[in-house]
Formats: sequence, C-alpha cells, structure tokens
Amino acid sequence: MTRNIFTYSLMTLLIGLSISTQAQEVERPQPKIWFGVSGAVNYNMYTGTTQTLNSTIKAPAAFHEGFGLTPYGSFLIEYRPTPILGFMLNLGYDNRGGSFKETVSPCNCPEELETSLSYATIEPTIRITPFGSGFYVYVGGAYSYNINKAFTYTFDVDPEARFNSVQGNFSDINQNVISGLVGMGYDIPLSSKNSANQVSLSPFVSYHPYFGQHPRSVESWSLSTARAGVAIKFGKTKPIPAKEIAPVAPIAAVAVVAPVEVPDVKFSVYSPENIPVERRVRETFPIRNYVFFDFGSNEIPERYVLLKKGEVKEFKEDQLEVFTPKNLEGRSKREMTAYYNILNILGDRMSKNPTSTIKLIGASENGPQEGRVMAESVKKYLVDIFGIDAARIAIEGRDKPKLPSEKPGATQDLELLRQGDRRVSIESSSPALLMEFQSGEEAPLKPVEINAVQQAPLDSYVSFNADGADEAFSSWSLEITDVDGKMQKFGPYDQEQVSIPGKSILGNNKEGNYKATMVGTTKNGETVKKEDRVHMVLWTPPTDEQGMRYSVIYGFDESKSIAIYEKYLTDVVTPKIPKNGTVIIHGYTDITGDAGYNERLSLARANDVKGIIETELKNKGRNDVKFEVYGFGEDEQAAPFENKLPEERFYNRTVIIDIIPKK
Repeated sequence: MTRNIFTYSLMTLLIGLSISTQAQEVERPQPKIWFGVSGAVNYNMYTGTTQTLNSTIKAPAAFHEGFGLTPYGSFLIEYRPTPILGFMLNLGYDNRGGSFKETVSPCNCPEELETSLSYATIEPTIRITPFGSGFYVYVGGAYSYNINKAFTYTFDVDPEARFNSVQGNFSDINQNVISGLVGMGYDIPLSSKNSANQVSLSPFVSYHPYFGQHPRSVESWSLSTARAGVAIKFGKTKPIPAKEIAPVAPIAAVAVVAPVEVPDVKFSVYSPENIPVERRVRETFPIRNYVFFDFGSNEIPERYVLLKKGEVKEFKEDQLEVFTPKNLEGRSKREMTAYYNILNILGDRMSKNPTSTIKLIGASENGPQEGRVMAESVKKYLVDIFGIDAARIAIEGRDKPKLPSEKPGATQDLELLRQGDRRVSIESSSPALLMEFQSGEEAPLKPVEINAVQQAPLDSYVSFNADGADEAFSSWSLEITDVDGKMQKFGPYDQEQVSIPGKSILGNNKEGNYKATMVGTTKNGETVKKEDRVHMVLWTPPTDEQGMRYSVIYGFDESKSIAIYEKYLTDVVTPKIPKNGTVIIHGYTDITGDAGYNERLSLARANDVKGIIETELKNKGRNDVKFEVYGFGEDEQAAPFENKLPEERFYNRTVIIDIIPKK
C-alpha cells in the first residue's frame, strides 16, 4: 500500500507539471542527440519467501516482505529523430538493497535480514513525447548484472545477549536479470531557445515491476522498484531559422503576423596563402595642377616643399625623396612627396623650357581679390627662387574655381568641399609642362616616375563574400574575432564582395585564426548574422617581381575626367602591358558624400578604365591579359591616401592601374 501511494503521488505531480506548463511552451531548436547523467532514489519492495540464505545458514522462520531506499546513478544517451519518437539508453549503477520485515522463529526469537543487493544495469527504452512539449513517457527493458549479493542476518539465540549477527553472501543468485520498466519525465530547458548549446533539467519517475525480477534461482523472493530522480542533459544544434517558427499572436489580436523569412545570403571568406612575393613598383605618379591654401591664410602652406634659392641646382625630379614634406605621416608622407614638390617641379620645368607660360588662378570664398593674393604668393615663389621671368606668369582672381567642388544647392560636407575650392589652379598650353595628350583648365602636369613603396598587393587581400546581400540587406558589416575574443569591426557595406588588407586585421601578427561574422540589416530592420572561420597569413615581401603603376584622377565631373584620359590609357598605358600579364584596376573616392554611392561610383570608374584598356587590347588582337577590378569607395582602410587635407581627398578620387608581369 505504501509503495502504491508513493508511486502514484509522484506520477500525479509530474503529469500536473506537464499540463500546467504545456500552454506556455514555445518551439525551440531541438538537438537530435543528447548526453547527460542522472541520479535517483530507488524505493525497493520485497515480496515472496526467503529462508535458506546459503548452504550454511538457514533461518528458522522465513522472511516474506521488506523495503529499502537506495541510490541509483547513470550515464545517458538520447536520440530524438522526430519531435515525438525517440530512444534512450542508460548505463548505470542500481542498488536494490533493503531490510526484510522482522519475523519471529518458533522459539519466539526475533530475526532480521538486511541486504546490499546491487547491479550494473543497461536500460534501453523508447521515448514518446505525446504533446510535442517537454513531457515524455518511456517504456523498455533492463539488463542487470549482479555485482553485490551480501546480507546481514541478525537473530536472538540468548535473551541475555540480545542479537547475534552473521554476514555472508546469498547463494543461488541470478547473475543476469532481464526485466521491464515504464516511466515518465519532463524536460525543463535551462538555455535560450536560440542557443546552439542546449541544456535541460529533467525530473523523472519510473516503475520496475516484479516481472522477471527474481534475485535468486531458489525460493520465491521477488522485488519491484519505484524510482524518482533528475537528469541533466546536453545537446548541440543549429538555431531554427526564423521562417520555420510561427509567430504567436496575442489572444485579442485580429490578424496573425506573417513569419519573418531569413534572407538567402551565402557568406564565405577567402584568405590567400600569401606566398611572399615583392612587387617593386615603378609608379607614374600624376601631379595635380592645384595648390591648396588653408582658411585664414594667403601663404603657401608649410606642408609643401619650399626650397631656398641655393638648393634649386640640387633639385631633380627623379630624386624627390631628398626633398620631403614637413609634418606628414603615414600614406600622405610616403605617396605624396611628389605632389608636395609641385612648385619645384613646375619651376624646374619652366627653367628648362624658357618658352613655356602658365596662368595662376586663385579662388577664395572671400572673393577675387584674395584669390589674386594667393596666386601672387605662388608667382613670387617661382620668380624669387627659380628666377622665372614674371612676364611668363599670368594672374587671375575668382571667388570659385572654374570647376568647383561645391555645386549649387549642395547641403552635405560643405566644409570639405569649400576646403577643396580654396586653391590656386595652374593652367598652361605648353606641352613641356603638361601630361601627355592633355590640355585645358583641368589638365594635370606631366607625371613623375617614382619608386613606390609597395604595400600588400590587392591579390593578397582577404575577401569577404556575401552573395545575395545587395538584394537582402540595406547594409551589412563585419565582426572579426581572434582566438582571444578580441573583436574588430569593419563596414558598413552595401556591395556583395569586400576585400580588406590582411595587415588591417592581423596587425603585428604574422598569421592567426579568426571567426568572421557577417551582420546584415534587412530592409525592414531585422538583423541577420552568419559566420565563417578563416586562417590568415600576413603578406611579406622578399625580392622577385617588377610592376608598373599608373593613375587616373577624377574631379566631380567623372565623364569629362575619363574623356581627357582616354588617349593616355590607349596610347601610353596599354602598350606597357606585357604578354600574359595581369592588370589590377582599383577605384576609390574621397569621404565626401554618401558611402553607398561612393562604393558604386568607385567601381563604375574602375570598370570604365577597364573597358577602355580592354577595347584597345582587342583592337590590337590581344586576349591574353587577365583583369581584376575592385571598387573600394571611401573605405579608409584601403584608400591610397588619407582624407585630412583637400589635396589628399582630391588624390583619393582616383583609379589606380597596376600592371603585373606573368609570374
């Protein structure tokens, strides 16, 4: 009677828990395979007859009933191929010990019998989840292997010396026992429903009836057990995509919200092996025909290289590294040394070509008069330092340049645009001063050739591909995390492919393992994350390869810029491309304007340049050249120059052409 009350109480409690929480249960990702451990208490119930304990001990009176509370523990595995049906396997230690009810021998002497009977057990069961929630029932069998058969028999043979105890082992113990069981449990999730690592706590009860559970092959002793305990289970799974989860509408809602579909975006990362190859680059560097002035000053800024009269004879265009600008760091110091020598290059060329003439047009937001003063400061430098005849230099003042950056009605980045418009433009009709095939007010000066310090080439960059992002997202960004958990963020982007120099990610490390997370924002404001892992190796240069570099500079009028460069690209650049060479074309913009628009603009410019070169190659009967085209927009991680000064921003409006010979 006691065992029935105990068992039924536990079963009723567990069923009540299931019914009360079922309505609150929400769908969550369910692993198919779970591992865990369990612990429980056995309530063992003895019936039948036991009297002959072994070959040497026989109790005067038989024992018939008994009970015991003993421990049970197991390792468990669960396999749940469907939400309803599954399988469980417990490998455990099962103690079935207890005490028989005291009996009285014919001499009216009390007798007691205790046992520590225990087994190693294997319990395979079928798991059924009838309501698709956390509540489940299970039924199956048990194979038990006896590991302990000890007993303690206590009896009264002398009223003066109350009890005597004898310890021993039962004889005729069944070494192998096969029986059945039935039970129920409830899985209580301990982790978030969207977590990849799932943990649940599962209270359970089971009943092991006496069928088959006869400890001995003699007499009629049988036992049954009610078990109550708890298991902790661990599983791993991928979260269910949002489109598979039906939203739960409030009770008072009139309409059900449609499921949110996760955009079909495939995210991957490619990091090249970066076998060390140095590209020594001979760069044809354009000289922009502008000198920019600071607000509030009519003097040539100190960042320009200004010589003393005695230094002129030492100046040579092919040794510009001797005459470096002041107070500049990073890319601007390295790559713009040529530009900051613009007045010295101009003075040297005018000295060597005495028939050449120029016109200096100063533009100031304060009016034409200040523009003339700015132009006069440039003229004075050329006359005083290089000895140029003042009659060869004309002067004009304006409130805006002929081709201003600030357009009528402009509202964005006005400060940056006005910095770019405060300048002295250099115009000339003398071919000795100008870039080949160029003329007019926007014609750059003839470029200089410099030995560029080669940074990591574009084909050494790490590529991040988000196929389908242009349709699925309004923008997306990158979170790159190293093995120590340090995160770097890049973006946002609105194109499908992004390339980042390995140096920007690795820093001073030569290589490393990273987790790259794409964080996309859908057009309705939802956030989508996808991950990939990548091993990166830093590009390092030995000595091997010679390359050439040319640049095309753009103003705000991109169609005109490409028009004045077309003949230069066809007649100067294209003939330099070697057989089976590679042409890497990368477009950029400055930081003025919208980032998304600049991204598209830079790629359009790069493709325009590619189209001109590719057409000229086909006209020459060539199809041996490989092209790589990139558009970096205003990405400051990839920009060739900084964006602090107007001349840096003007040089960032560019397409750079790298010509690489066949390896």
